[in-house]
Amino acid sequence: MTITLRAILDASPRDAKTLLLADGLGASLTVALLAGVLARFEASFGMPRTVVNYLSLTAATFALYSLGCYFFAVGNWRQYLRAIAIANLTYCCITVGLVFLYYQQLTVLGLIYFLLELLVMSVLITIELLAVSNRIDRQH
Repeated sequence: MTITLRAILDASPRDAKTLLLADGLGASLTVALLAGVLARFEASFGMPRTVVNYLSLTAATFALYSLGCYFFAVGNWRQYLRAIAIANLTYCCITVGLVFLYYQQLTVLGLIYFLLELLVMSVLITIELLAVSNRIDRQH
């Protein structure tokens, strides 16, 4: 099954709920990678462990929010999706700032990790915001 822009724009509220699940699972993977790999092998990635721990804690909070919304929230999925999209965008901006701040310390492996994370998150944020804007347009 191929996801097209038209399919995203025609997304139903149930699909918005599915985006919350995808977001929560993605944030959980981020926590596992940050806490389980980057924090343990600081010398291989170059990002200070304390910074990685804060990023991991933030991602864990986002995972709990998204998964909590998926499993327990009812009704207006758009508001939940909008909130996590904005939170994800903020996380990406902070991550970009941290990459610039610690650029001299980061290894090639560290740069690759953060660039891939930012790329994946940018795609997810774009899909989330398209789904949110589509819901707004249909209600007016």
